[in-house]
Amino acid sequence: MVTEGSSGSTAGSGGSVGSGGVVGSGRTVAHQLIEEHLVEGRMVPGEEIGLRVDQTLTQDATGTLVMQEVEALGLDRVHTEVSVQYVDHNLLQADERNAEDHVFLRSAARRYGVWYSKPGNGVSHPTHMQHFGLPGRSLAGSDSHTCAAGSLGMLAIGVGGLEVALAMAGRPLYLRMPEIWGIRLTGALPEWVSAKDVILELLRRHGVKGGVGRILEYHGPGLAGLTAMDRHVIANMGAELGATTTVFPADSAVRDFLRTQGREQDFTGLTAEPDARYDLDEEIDLSTLQPLIAKPTSPGNVVPVREASGEPIGQAVIGSSANPGLRDFAVAAAMARGRQTAPGVSFDVNPTSREILQDLTRTGATFDLLSAGARLHQSGCLGCIGMGQAPAAGRNSLRTFPRNFPGRSGTEDDAVWLCSPETATASALTGMITDPRDWAAEHDVPYPELDLPERATVNTAMLEPPLPPDEAAKVPLERGPNISALPDLAPLPDALDVPVLFKAGDHVSTDEISPAGAKALPYRSNIPKLAEFTLTRLDPDYPRRAAELRDGGGREGDGGHGGHLIVAGENWGQGSSREHAAITLRHLGLRAVLAVSFARIHWQNLANFGVLALEFDNPADYAHIQPGDRVRLDDLHAAFAPDAPRTLAAHNTTRNETYRLHHHLSPRQRQAVLAGGVIPALATGPPRGRRGA
Repeated sequence: MVTEGSSGSTAGSGGSVGSGGVVGSGRTVAHQLIEEHLVEGRMVPGEEIGLRVDQTLTQDATGTLVMQEVEALGLDRVHTEVSVQYVDHNLLQADERNAEDHVFLRSAARRYGVWYSKPGNGVSHPTHMQHFGLPGRSLAGSDSHTCAAGSLGMLAIGVGGLEVALAMAGRPLYLRMPEIWGIRLTGALPEWVSAKDVILELLRRHGVKGGVGRILEYHGPGLAGLTAMDRHVIANMGAELGATTTVFPADSAVRDFLRTQGREQDFTGLTAEPDARYDLDEEIDLSTLQPLIAKPTSPGNVVPVREASGEPIGQAVIGSSANPGLRDFAVAAAMARGRQTAPGVSFDVNPTSREILQDLTRTGATFDLLSAGARLHQSGCLGCIGMGQAPAAGRNSLRTFPRNFPGRSGTEDDAVWLCSPETATASALTGMITDPRDWAAEHDVPYPELDLPERATVNTAMLEPPLPPDEAAKVPLERGPNISALPDLAPLPDALDVPVLFKAGDHVSTDEISPAGAKALPYRSNIPKLAEFTLTRLDPDYPRRAAELRDGGGREGDGGHGGHLIVAGENWGQGSSREHAAITLRHLGLRAVLAVSFARIHWQNLANFGVLALEFDNPADYAHIQPGDRVRLDDLHAAFAPDAPRTLAAHNTTRNETYRLHHHLSPRQRQAVLAGGVIPALATGPPRGRRGA
């Protein structure tokens, strides 16, 4: 149960962030981190704030656009303490396109002073945690699961790529000040229950919108039994609750983790102050938890594993940023030792970093997994983003992944379930969904006692450091033919008179707007080609209709741009941070989305590329508008002036109905939308009210 404004207890001793010192009392870890990095605004929930960014993280599925945006901003060299470009998503090189992106990204990293993590070195989030994560620092990443670094006591926020490019240029990261949701952990996890079940329990209670506008901060005596990598599992999937981020204290567990990496000198203690107060409070007694599983097709569709027991499976996959630790693979290896996976089941293992694969091998766990029939894949995201390991249509696939949105696996008619390594392994051995407690009881198997190495096999050989400035300035960007230019973004006209080209339901994800998978991902740096995949999982004909309308021009009164709008239900744009889900829509002529509500990152991405994100005052109005209706929005330049009210009206000229709308754009964002997007706003300064295509 969530309650308002109670005080929270903490684990560990008090601490401060960096050199900021202690100001006042009653600060949570999140408040201390935000206060230390605050450069604009007030720490009042709902108000826009600007934060200094110490580190950035980009990956190859989003990084090509980020590097093009860095170029468009005229940046000579990054202004952050550390910026890292990872290659972990587009690893399947079925043709030249992904390899060309890797060449471009390496050249951009060398040109702009960025670390480069080679293909196969590992998934960005655990690899960053191993080599670069620092308690007390801020991290902006062009991946929604950047929040996983909150496990180290970092302020780590997933955002759109343009925000990361701006942070690399030394500009603040803007967001609305979240509420701080304190989650007090008590007790200890029972055998066969692990960290994945903790975050699944929170999703069971609150669903995929439960964390919107909030930072999740874990505290309490139950933290003592959770390692830093356990906390990574929990922090990672805070994104599935829609949270801004998740933070844990930097305590002895974080010190122990840094010691295993040979980085104990990087430890700085950071815990909530003794009388810290949270905006909301909740408690989870870890000792009461049981194995849980998220049913297809939402991370919020959580039930006890025993409710689904007996369902036949065709695949089980362990790995991904949501279960990345050595322990997560070692427990699966111990369960599988001396056994064989069930007939007809593909048991896939994705080591999350080269370092973890080396440690699995030196402990003998790799041998145990292979002997049991596991298929060993390279270190990377792979099946999590639909790049390989696609399941057979209609067959259940159990995965230790963070998301199971429809089609994300690469199979249109998929049935993906999310669970812990224990549940995935027990099910792989039996051929059906199985509670690991029941499997252990039937086979008289004690819970594994893992003997993990005290020191990790630290591997930095596949990390290329930034070049010195004089050498970097001479590096040319190497573009293959599949890398297109950023699209032109024209200013917003003063009036829109456009058709509703598509109407969406609730909780449409960015995977459904701009699909992942081996067919679409190779075009991540080719916006015109990628746009051909936009919304095709929901409306196969949408790209053609939008392009014809755009290219045919508009009619008198709409600015001549041939644009359109979309109507959506709740939580439009949940999931991945990929800004492609905004920029391809914009490329196809989208000028506004009228929705019941928006997911945080996609909402910000729409504003960054000049698309109006408008919400119904009365959610019931959503039902009135139908595809094909024409909707008119007038006096937009006045409506989005810096000091204008946040309300406006839309007139449905087809049905002669008027709907009251509102928006949450700050004055800064309004200027960007009027200019056509952030990049043209920075290039031209304040908008002059021009009409345009």
